[in-house]
Amino acid sequence: MLMGASVPSQAESTLRIGLGADPDMLDPHLARTYYGRFVFAAMCDRLVDVDEHLQVIPGLATDWAWSDDGKTLTMNLRQGVTFHDGEKFDAEAVKFNIERALTLPGSVRKSEISSIESVEVKAPYQVIFHLKTADAALLSQLTDRAGAMLAPKAAAKADFTTHPVCSGPYQFDSRVQQDRIVLKRFDNYWNKSAYHFDKVIFLPIPDASVRLANLRSGDLDLTEGIAASDVKTVEGDAKLSLAKVTGLGYQGITFNIANGKVDPNNPFAKDARVREAFSLAIDRDALNQVAFDGLYTPANQAFSTVSPYHVKLPIAARDVEKAKALLAAAGITPPLNVKLLVTNNPTSQQVGQVIQAMASEAGFNVNLQMSEFATLLDRQQNGEFQLSLSGWSGRPDPDGSIFSFINSKGTLNDGHYSNPQVDSWLTEARQTNDQAVRQALYDKVVKQLQTDMPIAYLYFEPRIFGMNKKLEGFKAWPDGLVRLAGVKMAP
Repeated sequence: MLMGASVPSQAESTLRIGLGADPDMLDPHLARTYYGRFVFAAMCDRLVDVDEHLQVIPGLATDWAWSDDGKTLTMNLRQGVTFHDGEKFDAEAVKFNIERALTLPGSVRKSEISSIESVEVKAPYQVIFHLKTADAALLSQLTDRAGAMLAPKAAAKADFTTHPVCSGPYQFDSRVQQDRIVLKRFDNYWNKSAYHFDKVIFLPIPDASVRLANLRSGDLDLTEGIAASDVKTVEGDAKLSLAKVTGLGYQGITFNIANGKVDPNNPFAKDARVREAFSLAIDRDALNQVAFDGLYTPANQAFSTVSPYHVKLPIAARDVEKAKALLAAAGITPPLNVKLLVTNNPTSQQVGQVIQAMASEAGFNVNLQMSEFATLLDRQQNGEFQLSLSGWSGRPDPDGSIFSFINSKGTLNDGHYSNPQVDSWLTEARQTNDQAVRQALYDKVVKQLQTDMPIAYLYFEPRIFGMNKKLEGFKAWPDGLVRLAGVKMAP
């Protein structure tokens, strides 16, 4: 606990941030969790960033230009930047990082930047990306973990995930799994004056009510993931303030179609009608009211209502009779036993229980399997699941919210769904900057997925933050990340 106002001004200042779960590996090329992105945002500068309107802006690249055919991207790099271990940032470091993201075993960034054929060091601070095909989504991907720059010498070591080294405003200090991640100010940061805390501590607290209690007691200064049911409590507390914005992320149920240990006789794998029946058993409006006080937005696709690529397609109403008919057509005699992986926090458990009750009326006997979040993602990736309740925090470019999950070769396609026609549409959408052409292609994809149902999309999540009223300069952005530039504590 920090002491009160009697602490002299030169004392070490610490910002304590509550997270909904413990991040997975602190390696941007291997990491999958939304919560890890909070840590990377403070620790690892990216080649480019986004502003609060989701437009791409300079980061470690100061400017860039595309060739007329869209297959060559030239970037000029910021000079005078060093990594936390003192190694110099330059074009060679960029080449190393992109090649590592493309070749590192287990890298989940591969499919995000798979259009890159080669990286050319044109000058010490100029790099050229040569692409296999035009890729409208590439710049957006480079605003996130695929564009995070790691210190090459440190990243070549086997222990990088436990001793990450980047070039951001804060450097890694220590980590206690399931307890805390501590970052300390990097004194040689190129834009140090914009950052006002000596230390930033991320505290994983899965229970939203416990996070709120810690915020109210002063043990947290800022927390993401204020529960919908707690919004009025925060608004009514004179010591706290609230920041919220409609997010880009979705939550859904991923069906295991062909991954790993899935039973070949599993009806969800054999017949899309069974997956569609499960989706039809869920009343998304009722789920939103029961679990989220109506503050969330029901979904039937990956593209949030704040995305210009959101497909205006009515959400199928709950239809228990049609669900039963689909099961009968698929040769299923109810009840059908189902195992649903659910993160072990109260909100996810409540969502799981609502789904369990709704699905039972259509002939599904749902067994909830509770799991810590990072473990749930491991099980998904390894195919050790039948159905899994999980989501994605969303990306400014639509490709970042769908390609890796739906394309046959997508690195986040945990259900191993495959449809060559959908692959073709997704690839084509990557290869043009024409928004109208891309929109038409994504429209086809979204409509096809209503039948194929590899993921039953449930809702779009608002990003709701609670904070100490003395915290100044913080804004909630649609990508849901905490940006610490300009954030400080009033005296």
